Amino acid sequence: MLTRDRLGAFVAVLFGTAVLALTLTLLASAKPRVPDRFAAVTVAVRSPGVVTPVDPFPESRPWSSAAAAQIVAWLTALSGVTAAVADRSFYAQPTLDGRPAETVQQAHGWASAALASDSLIAGRPPRSGHEIAIPGDWGVPVGGTITVLTSVGPAQWTVSGLLTADRLYVSDAVAAVLGPGVRLVGLTGHPDPDQVRRVVPGATVLHGAGLGDLEARTDARIRWIGMQVLSAMAALSAFACVFVIASTSALTVHQRRREFGLLRATGATPRQVRLLVIREATVVGTVAGTAGTALGVVLAPAIGRVLIDAGFEPESFAVGLHFWPSLAGLLAGPVIAVAGSSIAARRASRIGPLEALRQAAVEDRPMSGTRWTVGLFLAASGLTAGVATLATDSLSDLASLALLGVMALIVAATVLAPAAVPLMVWVILRPARGPLGTVMRESALTGARRTASTAAPVLLTVAFAVFIAGNVQTSTAAYANHRVDQAAAGTVLVPDGTPGLTDAVAGTAPLPTSLYLSRTVVAAVGLDPAAVEARALNAPDAMVLNESRAAQMKVARGDSIEVTFADGTEHRLRIVEIAANSTAPAEILLSRAVVREHDPSALAAALPLRSGGWPTATTARKTGARVVDVATYARQADAEEDRLVWIFTLLLIGVSVGYGALAVASTLFMATSRRAPDYRLLRLAGATPRQVLLAVAGESALVVTIGAALGGGAAMVALWGSTAGLRSQTGSEVALAVPWPTALLAIGTCLILALAGSVLPARSGLHRVGLPREAS
Repeated sequence: MLTRDRLGAFVAVLFGTAVLALTLTLLASAKPRVPDRFAAVTVAVRSPGVVTPVDPFPESRPWSSAAAAQIVAWLTALSGVTAAVADRSFYAQPTLDGRPAETVQQAHGWASAALASDSLIAGRPPRSGHEIAIPGDWGVPVGGTITVLTSVGPAQWTVSGLLTADRLYVSDAVAAVLGPGVRLVGLTGHPDPDQVRRVVPGATVLHGAGLGDLEARTDARIRWIGMQVLSAMAALSAFACVFVIASTSALTVHQRRREFGLLRATGATPRQVRLLVIREATVVGTVAGTAGTALGVVLAPAIGRVLIDAGFEPESFAVGLHFWPSLAGLLAGPVIAVAGSSIAARRASRIGPLEALRQAAVEDRPMSGTRWTVGLFLAASGLTAGVATLATDSLSDLASLALLGVMALIVAATVLAPAAVPLMVWVILRPARGPLGTVMRESALTGARRTASTAAPVLLTVAFAVFIAGNVQTSTAAYANHRVDQAAAGTVLVPDGTPGLTDAVAGTAPLPTSLYLSRTVVAAVGLDPAAVEARALNAPDAMVLNESRAAQMKVARGDSIEVTFADGTEHRLRIVEIAANSTAPAEILLSRAVVREHDPSALAAALPLRSGGWPTATTARKTGARVVDVATYARQADAEEDRLVWIFTLLLIGVSVGYGALAVASTLFMATSRRAPDYRLLRLAGATPRQVLLAVAGESALVVTIGAALGGGAAMVALWGSTAGLRSQTGSEVALAVPWPTALLAIGTCLILALAGSVLPARSGLHRVGLPREAS
């Protein structure tokens, strides 16, 4: 009987530790690897790092060409250094078969070939302008020409040499012009890292395993997204695990009141009863945690491949076996089980002999004063988190507040559920007539706490499914509407297979870049001087700040600020205007010509076309662009990010629904298995086996309905707060999206498993009631 009573906790810990061990194994394996482009580098010197709350992977502050040359000279003189190379990269994308090649979007100076040990298989290194070394498998011979897109547009380049690697190299003189800012100096040979640090103070020196930090920003970003996915899965699983254990433990204590009362009657102290419950939880947690950890480690390689295919991990990701994730899973099993059972153990220790016998049939007080206090406090906390979303400008903070809000509301709904059960039962079963309706109604009313405990997994499942899906739908629509409002044009020119638009097709489009203010990087945009909002930017040293940045820096109109551009040069800019946050497209506005001068690789994100007829589809395609209507632009501007978000959403919904549904089945199985005496009474009262099973099925459906209503209500309140925050953040009309298909799927899954977990054991229990199974 002990195993049956603890089945819900066993299932919760099993799957909770499986997800925990799985995610921790994947996280431990998600280590950056040294890119092939730096295979020969033994020590790397990176320019000073910067911080920004917007981008977790900002580019470091670059050195100017003059500063980089001096650093190279210093490092070359060190003992053990074979070569010191200033690595220069810039936007260059070849066009193959009339389309931009998406696999290669950067070129480097020929000197950087030493950092990868790249050598030519034919031809010679590039020595002058518009000479380029390309991969030999592209089918272009030495002396042939290839079209290459740079920031100014397409041009014909002459192939001087062929490589085995998928990389592009140009002459060092051309690289110095197109990639003037230097962020990395690579060293080959066997230099002493400590000597390097002394020579270049303030720089980041990487060596050994630290060279993995040289991975491309795209790979680092993908790896970071994968870590967010895995962390969210682990957090959601831990929360659901403790939640389900707490609800199933409460149900177990409720069902075993007579047993605990008898123990108290035979002399057991409250402490002994409490330790009994904790000891049982420890045993269940240890066994389930061991099995769950093994399951998680076995599944990790398969899930790792899924993450790579989905785009949450780079191609270099490989799953390995690590000691600490397995140890964490083994320890988490008993810890989570004890944590979830602690409140139930405290309740069990307070049961007295006479009280247990008196409460065996009817609950006198399903809601205590402490329960009311905790439930109302959590409900107020959830509402406060929803209101707080109106006061934040950060998307990350908004998401965190919304998630904390829904968690608080879920727990609040669970704690307050016994108070809501009588009213909900009366509303749901009021139309029910006859003996079956009466049995179901009275059974739920006399056991409000039991009903609330069995409904808790349904509440959790529906709440998370509705909130996660609804939040993603609402935010996707909100930012799409915001892009439509900003475009204000019938058609938009957007990149097609390229990271941005070149000047050849978007010569007047805003040009994004980064400015460095000491250790802070700030988003800036270069505007065409002919634009109304840029009329004050005719002077090369003029800049416009938005209100938020001006307030943060405590500067005003007429002040001057020293900034570092993308080419590493430092200049002093004068503030000519303070713009409203709602009208400024970035924190800092500059003249477009100034941005192009200092950032040769800057590309435009999009260009609204108010005439709608330019350029032609053929011209746009050859230059890596295409014309779309505003609705398509709004929908596809963040298509890849939206795809990842939806996969992330489905993973979280899958974890929450799967976890909750299994908990529903096991909880109802526990509740039904203990009710053989009830079935005997029904049979003695004249009910047929079919009527008994219909009563059981009706009670299960009632539990699912109550849990779905409470969970849906908690999710909708949290969604309201999230929607209000998005409306305030985007300045657009945002409608709250209710994910009906997801909600119906979650409720349907819970209902099917609830019926299976209650009707099947009830049917089996009819054999043991001591009466024949045929109709009376």
